Amino acid sequence: MKRIIIDREKCDGCLNCNVACISAHQEGSNFYTVNLQGVDSETRNFIKFDSKTGYTPIFCRHCDEPECVLSCMSGALEKDPETGHVQYDETKCAACFMCVMNCPYGVLKPDTRTRTKLIKCDFCEDKKDGPSCVAACPKKAIEVKEVSL
Repeated sequence: MKRIIIDREKCDGCLNCNVACISAHQEGSNFYTVNLQGVDSETRNFIKFDSKTGYTPIFCRHCDEPECVLSCMSGALEKDPETGHVQYDETKCAACFMCVMNCPYGVLKPDTRTRTKLIKCDFCEDKKDGPSCVAACPKKAIEVKEVSL
């Protein structure tokens, strides 16, 4: 199964992965024309900074036994048996955010504007080239690798 793997020592906090993520989810935009103030301008990943450890890119880990899926009462979150990725169906979401509370890594979040939907990494499933964030990282701090479970 493919996962996004992080090398925090390489990350310099440039936020290219965030901009690429936003751009990938805005219709008709690219890295240079992305609207960072738009309604659909939420990044599905983020960079955390700690004075001791430096920058750490944070992504959905698409866990083997995802607590978010187990706690989702509406069925909006499901694990794809083929890819192993946790998929989100916005039309089924009840916006209870039990998934947010149960994510052991703290990567899921409600959208900040309406608080009616979940914001999470979708692994850019609709892109042939893989996650946009990975392609945008100039330091190669994040990459997609095949992992065995």
